[in-house]
Amino acid sequence: MNELALVGAAFLAGLVDALVGGGGLIQIPALFAVFPAGEPAALFGTNKFSSIFGTTSAAIRYSAHIQVPWRAALPAAGAAFVFSYVGAMTVALLPREVLRPLVLALLVGVAVYTQMRKDFGAVDQNRSHGSADMLMATGLGALIGFYDGFFGPGTGSFLIFLFIRFFGLDFVRASSAAKIVNVATNAAALLYFLPHGDILWHLAPLMAAFNVLGSQIGARLALRHGSGFVRQVYLCIVTALIVKFSYDTLA
Repeated sequence: MNELALVGAAFLAGLVDALVGGGGLIQIPALFAVFPAGEPAALFGTNKFSSIFGTTSAAIRYSAHIQVPWRAALPAAGAAFVFSYVGAMTVALLPREVLRPLVLALLVGVAVYTQMRKDFGAVDQNRSHGSADMLMATGLGALIGFYDGFFGPGTGSFLIFLFIRFFGLDFVRASSAAKIVNVATNAAALLYFLPHGDILWHLAPLMAAFNVLGSQIGARLALRHGSGFVRQVYLCIVTALIVKFSYDTLA
């Protein structure tokens, strides 16, 4: 029964993550619910192992059907890979809880901005990305990568918002770029978790398989229904993150 709950959570996490990010909002609580006395590092490592297969699968599907903005995505992914590992190493040095109110405020700002700007991410501006954009992508990738390694929740949602805001993408292309960066941050996290044996190997491959299945369906829905649909899902996930952060902050 526990395995059934976890593979179901992995499937749903893959579906949501392929659309707008935020799969960890589903998969991590499921792991902690099934293993309330489990070692946190092993649960987070299992989540990353499952997620990297889903994000990679979604990235491949997007790249096969749309023009991925590689000149923005690749510099961001490279910087995110390095700084995600740095963020993971910094966890033991700084109290992560000090970030929670700031992240909550940022999520509220993202939700309000997206809701008020009805045209936000609706149409791709088809901008050519030059050296200045690549430099900006590197800086944003470093910032988000460190955040993902150090804390994590909402990484995919922040990435999509930034790719739309600073690179003129629509929601579908921004989601495709976010998947490239997510692959890099997940890989960096696994480099930290794997040498320490922080993976539940009896569950991780099965969860990964269902995460891939969900991600394929999520990417297909995004490609079929377009940016308007993805925007609505995005607002739902950001709202769910706001509710969760509000509860955790007050608790």
